[in-house]
Amino acid sequence: MEAVIRKWGNSPALRLTTAVLKEAGYQLEQKVDLVVSRGRIVIQPSEKVEYDLEALVGGITAGNAHGEVSFGKPVGKEAL
Repeated sequence: MEAVIRKWGNSPALRLTTAVLKEAGYQLEQKVDLVVSRGRIVIQPSEKVEYDLEALVGGITAGNAHGEVSFGKPVGKEAL
């Protein structure tokens, strides 16, 4: 398959078709790594980041926690 590098804003961009993404097993919004080697650009999946809820909650301290926030009175059919 042939494609053309074009300008998108101030950056060069390469658009991939849905068929190419599907065939390669990629999804929209998926993080990828770009590797430049011997004049080639290789797109490969990024390592998946796994979060541990207990570790994240354990990082909450009095210094980084915030108090209650008021968004005002209900304006529609919000469940309270």
